[in-house]
Amino acid sequence: MAQPGDLIYCDPPYSHSQSILYGAQTFNLEELLEAIDVAKYRGIRVALSIDGNKKSGDYLCDLPIPKGLFEEEFYLSVGRSMLRRFQMEGQTLESELVSDRLLLNYSV
Repeated sequence: MAQPGDLIYCDPPYSHSQSILYGAQTFNLEELLEAIDVAKYRGIRVALSIDGNKKSGDYLCDLPIPKGLFEEEFYLSVGRSMLRRFQMEGQTLESELVSDRLLLNYSV
């Protein structure tokens, strides 16, 4: 139902952590990326929040994002890993800083 000029914000389960937390194993990122490609072709702006990096930037979450689908990419610090907080109860988490990735199919 979106029209040219509209903005769709997508916040799917994150591939590298949330399938463990939320039981999102059946989510298909490739299908979402195809829908974003169709939206871009139709002139609809899409913002996608997805895995970025973890282990304080030492690990980039590799995702099957087609080249040219997104025009802008931003990394947003979200603090310490929620998943690691549960797994490492009582331990320090200085090396477990996480950044999410915000991808835009348009230029700002």
